Amino acid sequence: MIRLVRAEFDKLFTTKLWLGLTLGGLALASAFLAITIGLDGMAENPNPPVSTPEGQRNLFATATGASTFALLLGIIAVTGEFRHQTATPTFLATPRRDRVIAAKLVAYAVVGVVFGALTLLVAIAIAAPWLAAIDTELSLTQHGVPGTMAGVIAAVALYTLLGVGIGALVRNQIAAVVGALVYLFVIEAFVRGLPVVRDYYPYSPGGASEALTATTDPVIEHVQPWQGGLLLAGYALVFCALGSWLSVRRDIA
Repeated sequence: MIRLVRAEFDKLFTTKLWLGLTLGGLALASAFLAITIGLDGMAENPNPPVSTPEGQRNLFATATGASTFALLLGIIAVTGEFRHQTATPTFLATPRRDRVIAAKLVAYAVVGVVFGALTLLVAIAIAAPWLAAIDTELSLTQHGVPGTMAGVIAAVALYTLLGVGIGALVRNQIAAVVGALVYLFVIEAFVRGLPVVRDYYPYSPGGASEALTATTDPVIEHVQPWQGGLLLAGYALVFCALGSWLSVRRDIA
């Protein structure tokens, strides 16, 4: 298993795709954080001020913006094997396909944790001097902020695993990537914004991620952080289990 996990890291770092997706995730998370601080205190802004505990939890929760790119990284990790026809030698070298999928899950769980931690460090590097410049006290050890930070790392890691599961389930890279983006930016936004179905949003992956990071929303009533974590982990587990099950039973081509 160690050899298979090491092989997954080798595959990841032989291309520059991981770097592009990492930079994209950092850029998106940084943009969300900058918007949160930039709009703070405006009359039309319903969110809690960043000077409050709720506002600071929300501020660092924006680092989960990197989850979109973590999801894509996980998807491409699997679908790229089929697109570039490297799945055949991979499965021939290791006939037990379940071990190959398990190795991907282990490797990309580690990648997801590192991705989340890196995103969080960038968020701190931006927020700390910016808040100091506007005379806003920032505490990284109080008011539930450490829990939010742990939630960010967990959310990014779980989205990475969710991507691996989706990739194993769908296999077609274009379909998996487009489907994931449509869901994230269209379907979840629709559910969140339409009052008649808004009550279902807390149970979506996006709502679970927000709950996990203790996000305060004036419109959405989230579940408890531990419930959000279990829910998001459940989504990742279901897709990974289905993807693994089908990968063992389907033809490679």
